[in-house]
Amino acid sequence: MGYTFMAPAKILSGKNVIEELGEHIASKGKKALIVTDAAMVKFGNVKKVEAALQKAGIGYAIFAEANTEPTDTIVEAGVAAYEREGCDFLIALGGGSPMDAAKAIAFMSRAEGEIADYMHVSIDMEVPYLVAIPTTAGTGSEVTKNTIISDTKNNVKMLLGGPSIIPALALVDPTFTMTAPPKVTAATGIDALCHAIEAYTSRKAQPMTDTFALSAIEKIHKNLPLCYADGANVEARLAMSIAATEAGLAFNNASVTIVHGMSRPIGALFHIAHGVSNAILLPACMKFAIEENTERFAKIACLMGVADEKTPIKEAAEAFVAEVSRFCKAAGIPTLGKLGVKKEDFFAQLSKMASDALESGSPQNTMRIPTKDDLIAIYRELY
Repeated sequence: MGYTFMAPAKILSGKNVIEELGEHIASKGKKALIVTDAAMVKFGNVKKVEAALQKAGIGYAIFAEANTEPTDTIVEAGVAAYEREGCDFLIALGGGSPMDAAKAIAFMSRAEGEIADYMHVSIDMEVPYLVAIPTTAGTGSEVTKNTIISDTKNNVKMLLGGPSIIPALALVDPTFTMTAPPKVTAATGIDALCHAIEAYTSRKAQPMTDTFALSAIEKIHKNLPLCYADGANVEARLAMSIAATEAGLAFNNASVTIVHGMSRPIGALFHIAHGVSNAILLPACMKFAIEENTERFAKIACLMGVADEKTPIKEAAEAFVAEVSRFCKAAGIPTLGKLGVKKEDFFAQLSKMASDALESGSPQNTMRIPTKDDLIAIYRELY
């Protein structure tokens, strides 16, 4: 059986590579729509992109409306701005929301019908050139084939995907992540760790995704505590930026598993940030998952330095779970209770959350495939 591996046509990485943007997009278009949010304008990150475009003599317009998880109405407004301003390519700047919005604006600028028409189909069409510049080391969205857009008419989060959604150029510059506060650094970093662990232990894992996943795990385990303690540590920020991209490449092709499947319903019902809900779930989910595919979890334990080649596989896998739990606590990840989620409210949603998690398909990528009762039991462990 052969493997398919999808990635951007070009990945540009390193400190201050934003200054090189112009030479990489000189022939890609005459006017860019910069899709971003108000925080990126406030922190001066948009100014860096503007300076690079001005230096290259490339025109631009700014669409700074991706301030919430993107909706169909935000996408429609973005497409209208793209057309009104006469743009012919796009630049996404920010965390997950601007990335997702820009991806959807890019293909909807060429697509017919409404965005909801593109659920459950592989989106494969000619689209405008898209540059993705992440400002957090977490989502990996700069290299992935998916975008999540809320359908405001039917109150549904749509997972849209296909080759057309992968950005053409990912520009990974750690200087954009320097403004991320410790809590955001921790949550997005552990999101990237989840991507890497889940990709490596997924039923859809393949040799190339293994390479990127293991590299990402090692970098994150070493560098996230450094970034959390000192946000100005440029070398650690660079390592985390690269790790998040590696993890994105891994899960883009091997998919995610039980953690992401169980995380989405928590986010939808209790409005908890995606990275935080992943981190809250990670230890309990891993305790369940290590009963199968144990050797792979033992390998991660060795990478993390909590086991070695002589450690019995089951013991090493258990050491991995203990280390993941310690790691999340050290990064200041709160409990559901501390986030204001009442136990009775959470337990009232157990059945729905478990059903929604299974419906996403992600838990079924776990080597130990969970039942609905298994998922309910894991949710209960969070209190």
